[in-house]
Amino acid sequence: MRNIFTIAAVSVLSVTTAVAETAPSDVAFQDGSVMASLTGTAGDASAGRKTFMNRKLGNCLACHTNDDMPEQQFHGEVGPPLTGVGDRWEAAELRGIVVNAKMMFDGTIMPAFYIDSGYERPLKKFDGKSLLTAQQVEDVVAYLLTLKD
Repeated sequence: MRNIFTIAAVSVLSVTTAVAETAPSDVAFQDGSVMASLTGTAGDASAGRKTFMNRKLGNCLACHTNDDMPEQQFHGEVGPPLTGVGDRWEAAELRGIVVNAKMMFDGTIMPAFYIDSGYERPLKKFDGKSLLTAQQVEDVVAYLLTLKD
């Protein structure tokens, strides 16, 4: 009997979490910004830092320099430096840029990290999937907000 209640509780929590997350196709932009959290919960800056430097996830260092990560090699210079970005942008603006920078910067080559259609993926198994999850986007935004001058 106890197992049934445990399974029911886990199921309710899973459904509640899934409902709170905004699907990529439902993200609302306002002048390039995304005002509402994608998850309804605050991002974790520590997890965002890991996503930022992970070459299989955000891979932000491929294009951006970041003085917070001197231990990481091969910072890119294609995109703007991100040192001090937390002083220059608000959370909603950073969220919009990470979700789909093309909504704010026409002609940018920065990939959209939270869309699930309208792009070519190299492998079929990735079709219909965003590069980052909603929580990973919120985590990266929380991390970027810590980068102050």
